Amino acid sequence: MVDKEKGGKADALNAGINISHYPYFCSVDADSILDTYALLKIMVQVVESKVPVIACGGDVRVLNGMNHPEVQGYAAELPESSLAMFQIVEYLRSFLFGRIGWNALGGSVILSGAFSLFLKDAVVRAGGYDRKQVSEDLEIVLKLHRLYAQEKRPYKIDYALDAICWTEVPEKINQLGRQRRRWQVGFLQACWKHRGMIFNPRYKTVGLFSLPYFLFLESTGSVIELLGFVVMPLAYYFGLLSVHYFILFLLLALVYGTFLSVATILLEEMTIKRYPSWKHLARLLLYGSIEHFGYRQINAWWRLQGIFQFFFMPYSWEYVHKSGKTHSEHESHKTLGSEDAKQ
Repeated sequence: MVDKEKGGKADALNAGINISHYPYFCSVDADSILDTYALLKIMVQVVESKVPVIACGGDVRVLNGMNHPEVQGYAAELPESSLAMFQIVEYLRSFLFGRIGWNALGGSVILSGAFSLFLKDAVVRAGGYDRKQVSEDLEIVLKLHRLYAQEKRPYKIDYALDAICWTEVPEKINQLGRQRRRWQVGFLQACWKHRGMIFNPRYKTVGLFSLPYFLFLESTGSVIELLGFVVMPLAYYFGLLSVHYFILFLLLALVYGTFLSVATILLEEMTIKRYPSWKHLARLLLYGSIEHFGYRQINAWWRLQGIFQFFFMPYSWEYVHKSGKTHSEHESHKTLGSEDAKQ
């Protein structure tokens, strides 16, 4: 354990890298718990790869609702909070669909800061974590892609589906909004810093596909999504909208979105199986079905706020307070989850 002055999470990570003695280091958030054998499973990706693995992300799940500070890797409990339940569905879809797909294409650009493994030499040569970045975990991945592409060295940034980290998520709407605005600002910051990679064939899948996708569809797509709530009523008012086709399009969008969420939950039950009971499955399917009625829209609103903050407002780190109820040892968790411990 290293005691140092406050300097932010990136500064603390850099300090840890400087004193580490082994080829790989692992970063884990203060409010997260590793599943049994998670470290071994994430290292399997490194050992079995024929191409040098310079970074590997683990699978992040929601810790809220768990009764014990040590997860044994067989069964989990679901939280009572509806907001936490929506986030479970969101995390499952993001990791089981999004990250597996981009990883298969060699276009991974997001490794969760809650649980990631890195080759120390690669990170040091890339310059370490940037203290000015809000999402230092995203920016370091782009920095590694850029370094190895410029050096024309073979490399792989991987994802370990079965290496699970359980992390606490916000259960209050204002705290979740802070987190999502921070993520949006951090992503835009990283994209601006590495804008030379976008649509650049030198960076292959990352430059031509994954970065443009996340920037223009996932990130700024919230503007188009929310604009639709204004444009559609106006189009109907002025007689420019066919109500019949609009209803069909809306139903198609809702059915498709619900299908992805439900398919993700069923895929989880067929692979990882961390929510074993029928009661768990029924509750997850319920929240997967109603996620697109309100929760998705408010997420788009937070992303829009993040875009506005990035372009028009000075931005500082918004601290996200979490309950700490997921640990049985409440006093120790208050220490581990404090801002000082994170830094």
